[in-house]
Amino acid sequence: MREETVRIDTMTFGGAGLGRIDGKVCFVPFTAVGDTVRVQIVTEKKSYLEGRVLDFLEPSQDRISPSCPVFGTCGGCCWQHMPYHIQLKAKEDIFTEILMRATRIDRDRIQPIVPSPEPYGYRSRMQFKMRHAGGALVLGFYRQGSHYVIDTPNCAIANEQINDMLTSLRAIMKTFPEPDKVPQIDIATGDTGDAIVLFHYLGAEPDHIAQWLAREIPGALPVTGVFLQQGRKSTIIKVWGDERVAYSLPSELVPGFFEMRLSFRCGGFSQVNYRQNSALVGLALRSAELKGTERVLDLFCGNGNFSLPLARYCAEVIGYENFDQSIEDAITNSRHNNSTNCRFYCADSATGVRELAERGEVFDLVLLDPPRTGARDVVRLLPQLDPSKILYISCDPSTLARDLASLQKSGYKIIASRPVDMFPQTYHLESITVLLKK
Repeated sequence: MREETVRIDTMTFGGAGLGRIDGKVCFVPFTAVGDTVRVQIVTEKKSYLEGRVLDFLEPSQDRISPSCPVFGTCGGCCWQHMPYHIQLKAKEDIFTEILMRATRIDRDRIQPIVPSPEPYGYRSRMQFKMRHAGGALVLGFYRQGSHYVIDTPNCAIANEQINDMLTSLRAIMKTFPEPDKVPQIDIATGDTGDAIVLFHYLGAEPDHIAQWLAREIPGALPVTGVFLQQGRKSTIIKVWGDERVAYSLPSELVPGFFEMRLSFRCGGFSQVNYRQNSALVGLALRSAELKGTERVLDLFCGNGNFSLPLARYCAEVIGYENFDQSIEDAITNSRHNNSTNCRFYCADSATGVRELAERGEVFDLVLLDPPRTGARDVVRLLPQLDPSKILYISCDPSTLARDLASLQKSGYKIIASRPVDMFPQTYHLESITVLLKK
């Protein structure tokens, strides 16, 4: 493989730095703007190159020492070598460039990024990989670009509760009956000390393992619930304790709001950064500008994270989600928060929109919060519901840009878009975009 020298000019979505070699783009992970590096070319395509750093010939002035001893090896964080304010600028620039290229909106429509108040220690959910070979236990994360597990004593972006649990978990797993049959352990925490742990099990004796967990985990590991999974999420069983963890949407979210507690069960979805989730919900409430008479549709509604706060300010909310457990969580949260104007349905969002349109139903506001793949089919159908306003929550600027361009062609105008840094030390980010019918 050949070696080259490249200077990094910008950061890219995906986390790599970008430079040029003889006019061809070259992506180099774990670099920063201003680095001049000697690289080994590991991928060579017609339109781009990928390089692996061999030596920093002239390090960037913005480069710092990462906090984590396995940074650069672990497949998680990719930007710990850059100060947080530099990360924020890179994310805002990347987000702006992707949206402007696809939608041609003016720069002033893209608002400043919302920084995380906790650049480290913010994650409330983690998935730890486990390997047991030759009598040695390795617990941590996959190595960059592989399925090889590297040992991780603690995680810089996990909250303190998870790291404390990880220490106890290492001791417990040394006595586990079949350690080579557990490839992954999931931990989810609430914001007031509650926590659940899920053991993925590949063996043939789930009853025996469940009995062992029920006997050994309570008291030895500071959790409120223990679960076991064999295969898909539908196989999750409760071994011991509580089924749920909960988080708050605080009273200072918006003027007149009072605290709301939401929960989810093992296997359910929630944002990993609770404080930034509150910021995002607050942005949605302010952007919605509800007067109390509106019909609201929440697509990909999850456990009601946006539906229930919005329900306090409108006449009716209908939510769709294709994961039945999340719908059950949304209904439970609705009941616990005395929300009587919400209806939730377990169905694919595109199917839900199609059925609503066939019945001739219309909505004043549609909020959608799709997965990283976006909502291509949904946005093609949305105009049939004639919403005057659309709020698009996104965790991927590329699919967001594609879907916004489609909505523009359908007669909607982008009023504002704002990135939210939900995932410091990585290139990932969340955003909220407001569209109005022309």
